[in-house]
Amino acid sequence: MALNKNFIWGSATASYQVEGAYLDDGKGLNIFDTFCKVPGNILNNDNGDIACDHYHRFREDVALMKKIGLRAYRFSISWSRIIPEGVGKVNPAGIKFYNELIDELLKNDIEPFITLYHWDMPLALDKLGGWRNPQIVQWFANYAKVVAENFSDRVKNFFTINEPQVIVGMGHQFGKHAPGLRLTTPELLEIMHNLLKAHGAGVIALRTYGKQKLNIGYAPCGCMNIPETDSPEDIEATKRSMFEFDDPSYAPNSISWYNDAVLLGHYPEREFKICEPFMPKVTDSDMKLISQPLDFIGHNIYWGMTISGKSGKIEYVKDPGGFANDPHKWPVTHDCIYWGTKFLYERYKTPIIITENGKSCLDVVSPDGSVHDEERISYIKGYLKGLKKSAEEGTDIRGYFLWSLMDNFEWAYGYKERFGLIYVDYPTQKRILKDSAYFYGDIIKSNGEILND
Repeated sequence: MALNKNFIWGSATASYQVEGAYLDDGKGLNIFDTFCKVPGNILNNDNGDIACDHYHRFREDVALMKKIGLRAYRFSISWSRIIPEGVGKVNPAGIKFYNELIDELLKNDIEPFITLYHWDMPLALDKLGGWRNPQIVQWFANYAKVVAENFSDRVKNFFTINEPQVIVGMGHQFGKHAPGLRLTTPELLEIMHNLLKAHGAGVIALRTYGKQKLNIGYAPCGCMNIPETDSPEDIEATKRSMFEFDDPSYAPNSISWYNDAVLLGHYPEREFKICEPFMPKVTDSDMKLISQPLDFIGHNIYWGMTISGKSGKIEYVKDPGGFANDPHKWPVTHDCIYWGTKFLYERYKTPIIITENGKSCLDVVSPDGSVHDEERISYIKGYLKGLKKSAEEGTDIRGYFLWSLMDNFEWAYGYKERFGLIYVDYPTQKRILKDSAYFYGDIIKSNGEILND
């Protein structure tokens, strides 16, 4: 059985990670522009000032996308590039850049997918509290309106917010990402509620000001666990491990907290009772705003733990390995994408797009001038076989975006980690298509049929 002939095959980046040009053409500062300047915040004190210089080299990059055979490109807008202060005056040069990028993609038959927010809050808004300020709901709606007015005549696919779990957990709970805060549980729960309301307000703004019928989703993440065996006990325990938690301090990293609110119209009942003493007031109108109808749910999927339910409890029976190993200390667990998508679709009955999945490898340029990344090829093949199996068993999976298009600034890890299909030599900005880029192109060309080989 084949994937749908309209299956979306793409790759993804985020504005701060690739664009560079951090002070060019009237762009305002964002929270990573300043966070990266504090010694010790980022490995090797790296920053995204130049990154991949995508701002100046996007035509070259789109040509490489075309050469790979990508059918779609997911990128994020830099809020402070188009509205330097976060609200108020719109920057024509920023609008021009994204218009030219969109036009170049369409000219090359590559469908643009826009993410409104991939972690780079305008610094001016962060000084006013950022996600801590309830006004963020209106700020985000205004931003979405500007995006819709300028780009939705040619772009019909949008994601509102990328990985709310990381925005809150890494940025506001553990202080590892900008803005680098370590807040209390009540403060975190209030941020989460503000973020979800902003998402809903963004959806409304996109639909209200969109110049055509838009397809809208958002892109959370989470650990997609794997049952130890196919026994009903193990499968049920694994499912529960994905959606349940017993400690309110875990809420910022939860799958169900964000997805239930958006897709089911209420916070998960059991977990809400645990968190309610620490929650801000939640009204019916809040939940109506948060649960605006979506066309799909994006999900970023990388790895999962192995779970047993034989004792009647959730037991983590196996460390998947990889946590102590470079690069990136992330394990490879192919089956997580199969089980994760099945569990998500069973719970939410909403079409799924994999918005990120990929692997950092120890990529080097060989004497022949190529990058032979067999490890990444094995990773892609294993995960996509699981994704295809899930789709063939009835999960409505609409697309897959490999992370990432090119090596780039990987947040706290700086430039140490290389996830790209395209190798970037940062001192020269030379690009080289890795072997995995050609392999992924063959998968796209066959619409996944070669995964059966």
